[in-house]
Amino acid sequence: MSALRFDRSGDAATLTRRAFVGGAGVLLLGIPVAGAQTAAQPFDAWVATFRARARARGISDQVYDRVMRGLEPDTSVYARDSAQPEFREQLWQYLNRRISEWRIVTGQAALKKNAALLKRLEKDFGVEPDVLLGLWGMESAFGELVDDPDHMRPVFPSLAALAWGEPRRRKYWETELLNALAIVQRGWAEPDGMLGSWAGAMGHTQWMPEVWLNLGIDYDGDGRVSPYEVGDALAGSSRYLIKRGNYQRGLPWGFEVAMPPSAEKAADAKTNRTVEDWGKLGIRPVEGGSFSHPKARARLWAPTGAEGPCFLLTQNFFAVRSYNPSMNYALAVCHLGDRVLGGPGFVTPFPGGERALTLVEVQEVQKRLTRAGFDTGGVDGRVGNMTMRAVRAFQQKAGITPADGYASLDVLNALRGTR
Repeated sequence: MSALRFDRSGDAATLTRRAFVGGAGVLLLGIPVAGAQTAAQPFDAWVATFRARARARGISDQVYDRVMRGLEPDTSVYARDSAQPEFREQLWQYLNRRISEWRIVTGQAALKKNAALLKRLEKDFGVEPDVLLGLWGMESAFGELVDDPDHMRPVFPSLAALAWGEPRRRKYWETELLNALAIVQRGWAEPDGMLGSWAGAMGHTQWMPEVWLNLGIDYDGDGRVSPYEVGDALAGSSRYLIKRGNYQRGLPWGFEVAMPPSAEKAADAKTNRTVEDWGKLGIRPVEGGSFSHPKARARLWAPTGAEGPCFLLTQNFFAVRSYNPSMNYALAVCHLGDRVLGGPGFVTPFPGGERALTLVEVQEVQKRLTRAGFDTGGVDGRVGNMTMRAVRAFQQKAGITPADGYASLDVLNALRGTR
């Protein structure tokens, strides 16, 4: 449902972003910095020519002029895509940053504030709060990023630049630009109020224009569909999970399991068996006892091998994955939702991993970096893009390898002068 993810996650969310094509999440484009130079005509001439496409779609000249007249294309989108991902992570790092103490605490506050809404959504759609909280937390840090200028920008300059000058997938971007114009035509949003990622994903759960148009719901009854309204955003995302992900009411996303060596060859997330049949192969709940939902079909996944956490994954895990076709993303969403609801961390540690810094420790890192002349953008306990860049700059200066921008225990100790 999002757009191309430019890793804004830190503790802000994974925008590794993704462009939804037919409901399938992130596709990294590899747009060259000079991509706009391949455009067949100057931007103003292209805008004049593109009017015919808009008319054929039912967009009035009044709306077209309102949005497109005088518009300057945001050509920085080409460099943004070609530079991604800026930070590369091990799975345990990916999870630690996105399921930090800051985000869990922020999610618990959002849960408390929206408990009645989440209960109503579960009744109406059958999508349980853990999944919706996980998506909301990953996509916008529970609304913290919806209008954050470090992460969001007006979408029309971005979409117009991509539709005009991105040579490989121009047809897709042209369609999304038309979808965005149709949203204005319907009176659902003002052009300047449509803020999103550099690729056009908007709101609390990061809808691309196509999703807004086709799966959005006026859940709060105010006469318009808007991903900037929490109820509409979570309702539309519920519909997405059901329609495009085949989400099943009442089914957990999966189970952490203990896997005997004899079953390791089956851990490819492709073989589909019932939970009880997996049990016959020696797969057991990692904490002991018996499985719930023994008749549910599941796939076995060992993302870092049998020595790390292993999982039986049900259809609902893959419903989440339909939002962004990344196994790591889906695992983070599902586990974040569990943690916000008070669930424990994974029982089995990741090989070579380390614990995440606490909220207080992250704040200490930010304070010490700031004192050392590295700009973290504030001392809030959230490891966003600015903190990651500051950490990487410090790592490079201090000779810490890899200089990956990850706020580790090693970085904290180095900042304390006690490596």
